Amino acid sequence: MTTNRELTYLDYNASAPLREESLLALQEAYKAAGNASSIHASGRRARSIIEDARHKIAELVDGIPANVIFTSGASEANVTALSPTWLKNGEPYILTQVFVSAIEHPSVIGGGRFAPQNVQSIPVDEAGRVMVDELRVMLEQLGKDETVLVSVMAANSETGVLQPLREIGVLTEELGHIFHVDAVQMAGKEPISMAMIGCNSMSISSHKIGGPQGVGALILGKGDFRPIPLLTGGGQESWRRAGTENTAGIAGFAVAAAQSTDPAEHARISRLRDHMEERLKQISPEAIIFGEDVPRLGNTTCFAVEGISAETALINFDLFDVAVSSGSACSSGKVGASHVLLAMGVPESLARGAIRISLGWATNNDDVERFLSAWTKIYKRMKPTQKG
Repeated sequence: MTTNRELTYLDYNASAPLREESLLALQEAYKAAGNASSIHASGRRARSIIEDARHKIAELVDGIPANVIFTSGASEANVTALSPTWLKNGEPYILTQVFVSAIEHPSVIGGGRFAPQNVQSIPVDEAGRVMVDELRVMLEQLGKDETVLVSVMAANSETGVLQPLREIGVLTEELGHIFHVDAVQMAGKEPISMAMIGCNSMSISSHKIGGPQGVGALILGKGDFRPIPLLTGGGQESWRRAGTENTAGIAGFAVAAAQSTDPAEHARISRLRDHMEERLKQISPEAIIFGEDVPRLGNTTCFAVEGISAETALINFDLFDVAVSSGSACSSGKVGASHVLLAMGVPESLARGAIRISLGWATNNDDVERFLSAWTKIYKRMKPTQKG
């Protein structure tokens, strides 16, 4: 995607540019007054927008429209799901612990509403995939009266590596535990089905697929089984999340969801990524692409060259008007060693050099070529000198 400054934006996993159609939906919704809880015509119009959006969001993940709960974003959705108390047919259902994979988003890895001593980490292999056999051991070692919540992301935001969700879903169901999936990075980029996975809840985000920021959803599985609300006080979202719904944001979210499921578009982006990686390795043969040999999102590349600092490289990319990310960039904007790569066994010195490129709906071949041109100059300037 370009602007007058020829900005090359390749940081879609952080936030995708707003789709024009989503912007139009936002504008139309903002023009109209109305609270979806009101019974007059304006309120009914807002309610209609929200209910239509519920169907589009459910279609995105093969879920149930009535089980879509709109939130302020995926972090809120995750923290809502990560509750030690759920309701089963209206009665409290107590979870004693939460097991989270070692590569989760910060909103999950902290354990949500569970006490710190009740949070356990599930190990991953060198490719960053959850070790299902290790998870089985952890679950089988629990006491007879213990029920846990297992939370695993669908696809990693840094490496794009896909998780064995179906295997985890079968395991948790077999042993009688709860399964939550953070599908923020996968929804709208690869096909995903709650029904096939067998999870109890799933979180997704609007701005990762070209919708507006500040809106997301928690989608529940089958049956009357849900976490106790994080926000209470009103009857919105069927008493599952208090607060007036963000009607305009939800309208834009729905449009982005409907537009992000085109298989031809996914294939186009994947071809661009593969071409970029091929040229990247020609320019810098010693570059290591993390997760290269396992299934990944078709839009994501995370790589490093030993001896090249990600922080310095990012500054140089910015000077070339190329927006990419460090695999370890956090809310403070500082660059450190990625907890994801460290969990994969990557040496800290290499992890500190990780650079993530993520493509999306507006990315074209010119964007990729501008990135490669910038990387060629940066690599020649920064590559370590050969010793001996």
